[in-house]
Amino acid sequence: MADVKKIATRESYGNALVECYPDFPNLVVLDADLAAATKTGTFKKAHPERHIDCGIAECNMMSIAAGMAAAGMIPFASTFAMFAAGRAFEQVRNSIGYPHLNVKIGATHAGISVGEDGATHQCNEDIALMRAIPGMVVINPSDDVEARAAVRAALEYQGPVYLRFGRLAVPVINDRPDYKFELGKGVTLKEGKDITIVATGLTVSEALGAAEQLAAEGIDAGVINIHTIKPLDKELIQAAAAKTGKLVTVEEHSIIGGLGDAVLEAIRENPVPVYKIGVNDEFGHSGPAAKLIEMYGLTAAPIAKRVKEILGK
Repeated sequence: MADVKKIATRESYGNALVECYPDFPNLVVLDADLAAATKTGTFKKAHPERHIDCGIAECNMMSIAAGMAAAGMIPFASTFAMFAAGRAFEQVRNSIGYPHLNVKIGATHAGISVGEDGATHQCNEDIALMRAIPGMVVINPSDDVEARAAVRAALEYQGPVYLRFGRLAVPVINDRPDYKFELGKGVTLKEGKDITIVATGLTVSEALGAAEQLAAEGIDAGVINIHTIKPLDKELIQAAAAKTGKLVTVEEHSIIGGLGDAVLEAIRENPVPVYKIGVNDEFGHSGPAAKLIEMYGLTAAPIAKRVKEILGK
């Protein structure tokens, strides 16, 4: 996919904020001394009067965002996923989630693709943490097109939203006229009859690559993109389970509490085998992002290999 356009979804986040501001004049962007990394600096350059640097004080930033939302603004609180979901969890839960305030959390640098920053910054638990907060919407876009659409959808939604963005540039796979982002609705990217691969975030393009490899070997694998993990598109998951009888989930996140577990919950009344690919019960490692993604089995070739093992081929 070397010739495919690649953009980091954190870049998309910064660009989307600028694009959306004219339509949402109550928009205000908060950051925790990371505007250059989270790319909210793009918005700051365009609208400095609407950008607030809260310093290295993420917990305070979430409380400030809560106050702004209570006053009628639409704040985007931006920082690394490890700090947004981890360090500031109590404030997100009690000050934003509990009163169901209209705060949007822009969490960048999620997952192991943070790379050389290592295990302390590679947040592989954020989806699980945010899913557990009542009323919190959780979105994990797969590419630039979807990330920009997700920001607009979050602005249109009344209530707390957690948006997960990545550091690593990923292929643009949704740049087509018929693409439509709908909150809470998954997207079938490829129909299949033998097995269905359910992916989210940067693993979606890899799942498509795996399906292509499998097709060359006579295996018909479907691919579903789940950009909204909560609320989950249960009907789409249940239909895929009924059609193919086997599901494989792929996520740049712990296999505990993330997409895989959400899918299992969706089909518990009519269960089929679900095989989870993600970060096992372990911390990340420091290293080049692309190599880490491959090491954890999240690229096309190891996904295809796992599918063949499941099918006994």
